[in-house]
Amino acid sequence: MMTHLPSPHLLRLLLALGLCTLLSLAHAQKKPSSTAALAPQEEPSTMILSDTLHFDDTKRESTFSGNVVMTRGYMTMNADNLNLREDAEGFQYGTGTVKPGKRVFIRQVRPEVYEVLEGVGVRAEYNGKTETFDLLGQAVVTRYICGQHFDTVSGERVRYSQKTDIYEAFSGPDSANAGGRVRSIAQPRARADAAVAECKAKEAGLPAPTPKLSPATPATPAANTRRPPAPVRP
Repeated sequence: MMTHLPSPHLLRLLLALGLCTLLSLAHAQKKPSSTAALAPQEEPSTMILSDTLHFDDTKRESTFSGNVVMTRGYMTMNADNLNLREDAEGFQYGTGTVKPGKRVFIRQVRPEVYEVLEGVGVRAEYNGKTETFDLLGQAVVTRYICGQHFDTVSGERVRYSQKTDIYEAFSGPDSANAGGRVRSIAQPRARADAAVAECKAKEAGLPAPTPKLSPATPATPAANTRRPPAPVRP
């Protein structure tokens, strides 16, 4: 029996699918705990669905086209086209684009903190060397905790750094906001902590913790207003 080994081009094509570390928005992988520090960290599996695939062995580039859905661990990205490439140092870069009138969609689930990040933009770019991703054009990133809408950052460009957990937003004519401005909405940290505590209680089958309320303050009559006359006893 003759065994046919895969050709070098086929092997490179299979390796190209491993380049799909695009847009792993933050926290897709955390540092192992001290008890597991000696164990190698397992890479999340990656799956890409598309209508077509073009692989250029010389340029180390892969282009996926047509209703592209990439799933990597807890991260999902939807785009019309996805281009992946690798430089000589082994760093990976990716660009997701869509047709006019549409936006790239990214969703990252962080179950350890009951959090979901969702981002949209006309284009998405990932830089493996700096470990940052950018959403460009009509960019909006929203954070949900336990299913509740918390923080939103929007502008022409929104950047997230995996190394520092820092968001940056930039203004410009293609901003998601009027006047090309940057807009951010942030909830108090105490509210986020309360939402996480509520989720933990539900998982443990315990009643939800009662939020601490500030003591009521007697109402003070507004200036230049008269108190209503006291009722006259018969």
